[in-house]
Amino acid sequence: MLFGKHINRYYIKYAYLLLIGIAALILVDYLQLIIPELYRNVINGLNQGYITLDDGTTVAFDIDYLLDKICLPMIGIIIGIVTGRFLWRVCFFGSGNKVVADLRYRMFDHCKDLSQQYYQKNKVGNLMSLFTNDLETIRDCYSNGVLMTCDAAFLGILSFIKMLRMNALMSLLCMIPIILLFGVGLTLMQYMEKKWEVRQEAFSKLSDFSQESFSGIAVIKAFVKESKELMAFRKLNKENEDANVEYTRLSTLMTIFVTLLVESVICVILGYGSYLVYKGTFNAGQLVEFMGYFNSIVWPVMAVAELINMHSQGTASLKRISELLDAEVDVKDREDVTDIENVRGDIEFRDLTFRYPDGEYDVLKNASFKINAGESVGVIGRTGAGKTTLADLILRIYNVPDGKIFVDGKDVNSISIASLRKYCAYVPQDNFLFSDTIENNIEFATDDVSHEKAVEAAKLSAVDDNIAEFAQGYETVLGERGVTVSGGQKQRISIARALMKNASILILDDSVSAVDIETEKEILSGLKTSRKGKTTILIAHRVTTIEHMDKIIFIDDGNILAVGNHEELYSSCPQYKLTVDLQRLESERGASNA
Repeated sequence: MLFGKHINRYYIKYAYLLLIGIAALILVDYLQLIIPELYRNVINGLNQGYITLDDGTTVAFDIDYLLDKICLPMIGIIIGIVTGRFLWRVCFFGSGNKVVADLRYRMFDHCKDLSQQYYQKNKVGNLMSLFTNDLETIRDCYSNGVLMTCDAAFLGILSFIKMLRMNALMSLLCMIPIILLFGVGLTLMQYMEKKWEVRQEAFSKLSDFSQESFSGIAVIKAFVKESKELMAFRKLNKENEDANVEYTRLSTLMTIFVTLLVESVICVILGYGSYLVYKGTFNAGQLVEFMGYFNSIVWPVMAVAELINMHSQGTASLKRISELLDAEVDVKDREDVTDIENVRGDIEFRDLTFRYPDGEYDVLKNASFKINAGESVGVIGRTGAGKTTLADLILRIYNVPDGKIFVDGKDVNSISIASLRKYCAYVPQDNFLFSDTIENNIEFATDDVSHEKAVEAAKLSAVDDNIAEFAQGYETVLGERGVTVSGGQKQRISIARALMKNASILILDDSVSAVDIETEKEILSGLKTSRKGKTTILIAHRVTTIEHMDKIIFIDDGNILAVGNHEELYSSCPQYKLTVDLQRLESERGASNA
């Protein structure tokens, strides 16, 4: 059986199923042990022509006895065993599936609360192996573990008691190899657990590599690196194969060892039992009966070997799953937070210095600025200057010190994360789209959905005409991560999704970089119309994208160098003026070359 912090609760939760299953299992075990007695009577009856009962009286072995005392009871036993086995299978395996379903839900629920930092350290392939291979191992170990433990205990003990009543010495001789099995099994269990951990890690690495290769197949083909990727896959595949072979070899050796022990006991029974028959202590029927009881013990013995194997697998898998469930949620609400209602859109940074968890330098340095409700604000700066960090911190993607960021005059640490994000819409740089219809992607951000609203949002983001060109229109199903549409179309669909939410605060992170100038102007015009009176933050690299906004924040190397409109920054901030002049010069050169 498998025990641990995250599995023990299920033995209590599903105790009613387990108790019913155990009762059915005991019934089956009891009925199984009646069968050797019937075999004894049949063999003795055929050899002697009569049956000696427990009280010493004899009964003729005729057709009536055969039907009444052998056949009819056997039919009843078969019906009872079939019914009992069906019942315990439903209870044990059904509870195992319930455990895995509940664990999978808890894992997914916990994953959605984990911070960005966790997913930067743990790859998708490794997480997927937890939800597939490791959970399947837990299910098998839970359901089969209960079955094998209880069956080995009840059937083994009952059989041994009957064997002792028949001949104590031969019974004790039979136990010597089995005791040896327990000793060897306990020694091997820890070693097999380590081998299973190595196997699971090898599978996780293979899953990680496969997932990344499939996601980046376009890049692999573009640089003609198929052979290199194949060689790398072959290496990981060989490591996975070796880990599986090593574990299977050890498991097979364990099985062979158990089989040898069982066969050695059978030799003991046949040798010593034949001697007892020769001496008249046993008759042939009793020897067959004793063999029947030992055969009933064989399954518990094999179950012990399988339990050792299964326990090593389950312990290793439970350890990996526990690491996920025990992972600390870094970004979470405090106990005294309150929900924020009717957000206007005022945002203020007060002397904020920020460094990413495990970072080596400050990404933002003494950042201070204020965005008034309803303003359209552009954020511009070089790559790596800290622009995206501003957006992440407004959305509480990372923890910030108290008294540094305020929304509508309230410290973000005093506001529940869910209520804050409820009033925000975000278009990230990667423009992630789900493998679903275009309309469902656009409507993802809100529950108040309709086709007309989706079309309106698409028109505002200048993507409606492109969608109309698809054969299925808004019902076109996008590929994984939206690979079936162009980069510019992904950006505009992502913008439409954000606009559907009609949030008080809209953040667009470099969201028009993949569109041409004319399309950009159309999108900016749509934003100006639809976002009137609401706060809009647009992060960009091109000055032309943000020059007409109410306010511009110029950031360089984590420092807020200037805040104001385009004219104010051009006249007062040399770095901003240089950026504008360089981009204009580049644009003029491009136009002349064209």
